[in-house]
Amino acid sequence: MNTWKVHSYLRRGVVLVLIAVALCIQSHAQTWPPAATSTVPNAPKPQSSVTLRETPLDILKDQGAIWSSPARIRDKDFSYLVPLGLAVTLAITTDHQVMSEKVSEKKSFNDANTKASNVLVSPFIAAPVVMYGVGHLAQSDHARETGILSGEALVDSLVVEQGMKLIFMRERPDIDGARGKFFQTSVGVDGSFPSNHSMLAWSSAAVLADEYPSTLNQLAFYGVATGVSITRVLGQQHFPSDVLVGSAFGWMIGHYVYKKHHRWHTEIYR
Repeated sequence: MNTWKVHSYLRRGVVLVLIAVALCIQSHAQTWPPAATSTVPNAPKPQSSVTLRETPLDILKDQGAIWSSPARIRDKDFSYLVPLGLAVTLAITTDHQVMSEKVSEKKSFNDANTKASNVLVSPFIAAPVVMYGVGHLAQSDHARETGILSGEALVDSLVVEQGMKLIFMRERPDIDGARGKFFQTSVGVDGSFPSNHSMLAWSSAAVLADEYPSTLNQLAFYGVATGVSITRVLGQQHFPSDVLVGSAFGWMIGHYVYKKHHRWHTEIYR
């Protein structure tokens, strides 16, 4: 893949995210909040909005729930945990072969994809500030909530990702012929498992997609998040299992944060 094509893909990805955000804002301006009607005099008032003041405590509660979640696994959870576990196991057993035989080790190719992943993840990292700013300027509790919760999901993902890196201490693909050995103390805090970029992208994307759940928005957010994960592998920065776990955990964290803390419902105006 030459540099021109990479830049073209980057432009398309960034444009896609910007279009999705624009559609979110446009949708908000048209329908959020729905106009109050005089035919329902006793309609319930909106719930109080999410605030920055309560976010630090919410993050602490999130961490407690996330790290203790294995103790609360129920039978219904195995419907997705078993397939995920099998997929991760398969990925780990084929990581070395994929990275040494399938993914190009050409430096220019790897560098281009690494740059691409950095560009594609940027809108997700900027989303909390952008959405909170839009909410502040437009006096939109919905947009403010999106900004706060996407930021909360990013912080939660970062803490979990760093904790997992310290636990698994996996070597990156550029070490020891892409053997991907775990529990190597020489790795320190720069381990390969899981992928930081993937967790951040998918956690932010999950909140954005849950807050603005149109098909186009979901395709845009999750499509770009997928691009982040793929380019981390093509850039020889991570193994496929690293991005698989990072993507899955990031999505679950983002979805959990939204489900646990969001307060705005269109139904309360009906």
